[in-house]
This record gives sequence, C-alpha cells and structure tokens, in this order.
Amino acid sequence: MRKLALLLFVTGGICLEANAQKIETTPQMSSDVGTEPIRQGNWMVGGSIGNLGYSFEGKSFNAALQPRAGYFVSDGLAIGAQANLGLATVKDEKDVWTYGIAPFVRYYFPRGGSSTGRFFGQGDIGISGSSIGKNVALAVGANVGYAHFITRTVALEATFGYNYSKANINTGSGASGLGVGVGFQIYLPGRR
Repeated sequence: MRKLALLLFVTGGICLEANAQKIETTPQMSSDVGTEPIRQGNWMVGGSIGNLGYSFEGKSFNAALQPRAGYFVSDGLAIGAQANLGLATVKDEKDVWTYGIAPFVRYYFPRGGSSTGRFFGQGDIGISGSSIGKNVALAVGANVGYAHFITRTVALEATFGYNYSKANINTGSGASGLGVGVGFQIYLPGRR
C-alpha cells in the first residue's frame, strides 16, 4: 500500500510540475532592429521568390526567381549580384525560359521607415538571354521596396519596379515592363 501511495504521489508531482512548465508563445511578426542589420560590413543573402511582370511590347507575362547576395559598403548602402531565372508566356506563341545575371546597388532610406522596417531603392544592370535566341543582351532594372524585419536577421520584402531587356523574346528591339516581387533577405553580421 505504501508503494502504491508513493507511486501516486510521485506521479501527481510530475504531472503538476509538467503543467507548471507549460509556455504559450505566439509567432513573432516583427522585430525592433533599428539600423543594426544594414550597418557597414554586414552581408545580405536571399532573393525574390515570386517576381511577376508584364511586358508592354509583346503582351507577355513573366514569372522569375531572383537569388541575390550583397555586402554593405557603408551604413544602408549595399552592392552585390543577383541571378534572374524566369519563364515568359507569350500570347499565341511558345513559352520562353529567360536567364541573366546583374550586379546591383541597393540603398536603404534613413527616413520614412520604422524600427521594424525600411524602404529601399535598388538599381541593377547586367546581361540577359532567352531560350529562343542565341543573343545575350543588356538588362536594366530600377525597383523600390520595403523590408519588414520579422527577426533581427530576417526580413520579408515587397518590391515594385520597371525593367528593360534588349534580349526580347518576341520582338527584335527590346522589351520593357513593370514588375512586382515578394521575397526575403537574411542579414549576416560582418566582422567589427
């Protein structure tokens, strides 16, 4: 009987202790980071995972994946490179795969943001091509966006911009259009 009472006492104590350790958390939606992630010497790695665009000339719809990496040469100013991998659908024609690489410059505006997010502008110029042409040609882009920090090192981004490519998939003169994108960046601290 004593063994049974001791066993019930120990089991009850364990249950009470386990219940006392219950921790309820909610998902983190933002982090107060200030300017720490965009300081000189830090790195950023990430990209756009849903970049959608529309070409004015060829009435084509584009979807692209744009991985990128950059280095902060000063507070709020990063330089780096991005790859462009995409698919363009052209009305009444065959779908076309597109590719390219471009160095970029990104500037985070000091005003207008908050402690959990920053507005930025990005410009890039590089080369591009497509699966139906053997030419590699000029590609230029200018985008504005907002980075919302969900942790101290990870930000979700939304961008809007204008893009031009001489390596057009449906006319010989070039293609231009507007695009929107969503993605993320991981900010890695550099050496101090």
